[in-house]
Amino acid sequence: MLYNSYEFIFLYLPLVFCGFFLVARKSHQLAALWLALASLFFYGWWNPKFVALLVGSILFNFGAGYLIGKRREHDPAEAKMLLIGAITGNLALLGYFKYTNFFITTFNGLSGQNVLMLDIILPLGISFFTFTQIAFLVDVYRGIAKEYRFVHYLLFVTYFPHLIAGPVLHHKQMMPQFAAKETYRINWDNVAIGLTIFALGLCKKVLIADSLEPIANGVFNGAHRGENLMLFDAWAGALAYAFQLYFDFSGYSDMAIGLSRMFNVKLPLNFNSPYRATSIIDFWRRWHITLSTFLRDYLYIPLGGNRQGVARRHANLMLTMLLGGLWHGANWTFVVWGGLHGVYLVINHLWRVASERMGIRKLGPAWLRAGTGWLITFLCALVAWVFFRAENFNDASMMLQAMAGMRGLSVGVSAHLPAAVMSLVHSLKMPVELLGFLPLATGASGLSVLEVGLLLLMAATIAWTMPNTQQLLHRVQPALEPVARPAYFAGLWSASSLSSRIAVGMLLGCAIFAINRQSTFLYFQF
Repeated sequence: MLYNSYEFIFLYLPLVFCGFFLVARKSHQLAALWLALASLFFYGWWNPKFVALLVGSILFNFGAGYLIGKRREHDPAEAKMLLIGAITGNLALLGYFKYTNFFITTFNGLSGQNVLMLDIILPLGISFFTFTQIAFLVDVYRGIAKEYRFVHYLLFVTYFPHLIAGPVLHHKQMMPQFAAKETYRINWDNVAIGLTIFALGLCKKVLIADSLEPIANGVFNGAHRGENLMLFDAWAGALAYAFQLYFDFSGYSDMAIGLSRMFNVKLPLNFNSPYRATSIIDFWRRWHITLSTFLRDYLYIPLGGNRQGVARRHANLMLTMLLGGLWHGANWTFVVWGGLHGVYLVINHLWRVASERMGIRKLGPAWLRAGTGWLITFLCALVAWVFFRAENFNDASMMLQAMAGMRGLSVGVSAHLPAAVMSLVHSLKMPVELLGFLPLATGASGLSVLEVGLLLLMAATIAWTMPNTQQLLHRVQPALEPVARPAYFAGLWSASSLSSRIAVGMLLGCAIFAINRQSTFLYFQF
């Protein structure tokens, strides 16, 4: 079931919401069970047979957590062995469903054999509920978490706002909220706040991300078919995908936080305007925050972090990002994407140290340093997104060559460029072919050149200049982490004001009327 579907908005959500607070009048424990069972139903809507897999994983990890917690004080060595065994079991489950065919394909390519692929369907959200439970097991071993109430643990893992595409939750973040009496009493202020955030997220998904999808698909599918991409085609496709992914994930993150707030539960912030980052280090503090935190706390630091010298630190960074790339998808293009970001991070750290030693870190005006850092960061991320989206290395290479101008312009573009620009094009001997203006981007999407340009401009303006959802609602602190007051547009939005409620109603109405097809969130496939 998708958040951007009529059955979710008009049937599932009202029934679960009303049922939760009605049952809570009789028993908080039964209300938690109601929400957990409703979350299992939500998960099973896509494929009921995977509910048994999810429940089996939950039973296994709850039992493992109980044993680890009991043994850690009396026999730490045994507790550690139990932890290693439980983590191995989780990774084996994830590896079977997500990476078996990837390894078979890689083996066939290297050996020339023809081992048949297995008929495996990837369960939705398996990466997220696996990582959530691995974090729980490690926290139990460290003495941070302890859980003996199965119903609350069941709800912790299955909680439907986060189950399919995150955020990755921690036991200590959620259990105090599930235990609080206030959670089980309806709070109309929280309902208004949650509905506001949900509406904004739905608009991002339906009105922006889904509108950009045909442009991105048209160009990348054209590259896969071997069509001759040109400079403006490639840039339109790459930018369209970058902003599609941005608003798709931002929209999902908002909708998850909003839905949870309606149930009086705050989720951790998972997305914080990453395209405004002025360095790759800053980018990864803003993009998929809970995954970055998980990789840092449960992979990078256990590997040694930065405690064993510069070379080991950079090696740990590279390994962490390579595995983070592989986590996103079972394809070597994802590994390259992760590797690129690993290289970016290493260069970023080296530059910080070198510029500090040379005394040039604060050379020039602050706005120029920030602008240069932002431009370099965005372009680096854009290049990496090409590998993230491309189906294979040949497609990515074609896209990058076209973006670099190695495959020429389009006559439709050249007709509108200043003479000085065209003179430069000819001096560089770049071919100008009669293929029309953005043929793939406009032809596949059904949009005119002007519409493609305006859509990209609108997406860029929102992503780069407007306050994000958390900043707009900073007064009510939508997520667990505090959000600072924005420097501009502050005070224009109040979830409780009449004007804001009218605006939210209009936005929600526009988004609902725009739902004309079932479009999944991109992070569902990871």
